[in-house]
Amino acid sequence: MPEEMTAAEAVALIDPGDRVFVGSACATPRALLDALDARRPPVPGLRLVHFLADGTGTRYPQEVFFVGSGLRGHVRAGHIDYVPLSSADLPALIASGQHRVDVALIQVSPPDEHGNCSLGVSVDVTRGAALAAHVVIAEVNPAMPRTGPASVIPWSWITAFVPVPAMVAEYVHEPVGDAAERIAPYVARLVPDGATLQIGLGRVPNEMLRHLTGRRGLRVHSDVVTDGLVDLLDAGVVLDEPGAIVASMAVGTKRLFDRLEDPVVDFRPIEQVCSFQALTSVQRLVSVTQAFAVDLTGQVCADTDSGELYGGVAAQPVMHYAASRSPGGRAVVCLATEYPDGSSRIKGALASDEAVAIPRADVHYVTTEYGTAYLFGRSLRDRAIALIEVAHPRHRADLLTAAVARGLVPAGQTLRSRGAYPGGEERTVTLTDGSPVLLRPARTGDAPALQDLFYRMPPEDVYTRFFRHLTTLPMSTAEHLTSVSFEDEVTFLAVIGDWGTEQIVGTASYYLDRVTGTADVAYMVDPDWKGKGLGAALQQRLVSYARSRGVRTLTADVLMDNVRMLRLFRSSGLPLTTHTLQGVTEVVLTL
Repeated sequence: MPEEMTAAEAVALIDPGDRVFVGSACATPRALLDALDARRPPVPGLRLVHFLADGTGTRYPQEVFFVGSGLRGHVRAGHIDYVPLSSADLPALIASGQHRVDVALIQVSPPDEHGNCSLGVSVDVTRGAALAAHVVIAEVNPAMPRTGPASVIPWSWITAFVPVPAMVAEYVHEPVGDAAERIAPYVARLVPDGATLQIGLGRVPNEMLRHLTGRRGLRVHSDVVTDGLVDLLDAGVVLDEPGAIVASMAVGTKRLFDRLEDPVVDFRPIEQVCSFQALTSVQRLVSVTQAFAVDLTGQVCADTDSGELYGGVAAQPVMHYAASRSPGGRAVVCLATEYPDGSSRIKGALASDEAVAIPRADVHYVTTEYGTAYLFGRSLRDRAIALIEVAHPRHRADLLTAAVARGLVPAGQTLRSRGAYPGGEERTVTLTDGSPVLLRPARTGDAPALQDLFYRMPPEDVYTRFFRHLTTLPMSTAEHLTSVSFEDEVTFLAVIGDWGTEQIVGTASYYLDRVTGTADVAYMVDPDWKGKGLGAALQQRLVSYARSRGVRTLTADVLMDNVRMLRLFRSSGLPLTTHTLQGVTEVVLTL
């Protein structure tokens, strides 16, 4: 049975040359670390090992698997060695002896009537380290919550214990800032009802949680949970059933810790939560990885910020990969578009010190404060265009130049979008046959799908749309229709299918003359989607947007024998005038 000691007496059990594991995050054993730091003379050859801990000082060399904000300077100064490793792999390396652990300093709850303690808010890699260590020294904290059967370690494992006050250390996220506030809603749009969330420690993923209170039937399967989880529980967003929340670590405040003994919460060791084998059965897994830089081919750097090591590999790659293979899942990378100095985080190429955490072939969604780019299965040209469109507007011209220089896009490539993707303008409509269709703003990258629509249209429909007998639609022309500013030029698409499998079944465009306030409109509808009310839905969407932008009138030239199009304009309910000359009817709608 363990012996009760003072912190100073307990750390006296540490011998020269020992490798000492330190418990993680809000369960960091600070009383023991303070006593170790005060030990005189210092223990020769001692080395600290930890995944995510603070207050470790600089007296002893350290080996870390995650570089928190408080450690960045120490890493830079050479006092700390960073190991890029998936956290799910660490317990096996500890067990094998490759990352030897002689002593484990941990924090636990008091033993229950069965002689079992709980690791509480930090099961993570701590259970594996305690099992491997020859000496286990535990701070016993009466406030530590019991977080499920997999969080248990027997009282008999512990060599010595130190009673500490009943308070679990808290962590409060710093204010997220304007960029994160703008990114979060775009990420939240990618989370469907019934999804299983992986959250992580980033500011954006946690800000995103605030935008999910309207969802239903969510689950959580995450290496880390934070205070935002409480709001989802209170709103009834997370399923109220045992095991709806599977996690390994909690980083937050008492508000979160007080909810962790709820039966819906199940904490497990990191190798159980984040192994790819454990994740293969998770349905609709949505993983959100906060990155520091992305290059124009889609390579993601997630552990180096502004040339300094920050964060770590942690569970990000395995969660991302699992989400991308999960039925109905989504693997999301998010980042702000600029560094604090105003330079771009989306780059022509990553710097030599910016390691690739997620290779480009595995990247699906990249979200910034200017929208979301979908990259998976797309060409280098399409990736570069999509990423430039979600970069900060002031960097888009330089990025386009870099893309041309690298041979990613042709020299004649143009991009006319100047702001954020207007995601708030997306609407889902139900047609007369019950089919749901998404009406959304066009992007430059939609040009190939628009070409597909063109080639499905019969020659007579092509002529009524373009007033020419076209047999081909060059990429430059397709991009002219999709690469629009949403100021003077507007294009809405009617699409079916999900990201990566979208098919355009209709378009509505207008081109504004700012002098007169008049916009010239044009429509295309897939022949298989005619007669279902799609044209009327596109017209209503275009009219609504035009009104919001102060457009006074919409005009169109329609062939006299295009009865269907003339009927569409007359059905708008707007004041309408027509003038026919040489077989062409000019239609004017007053808004």
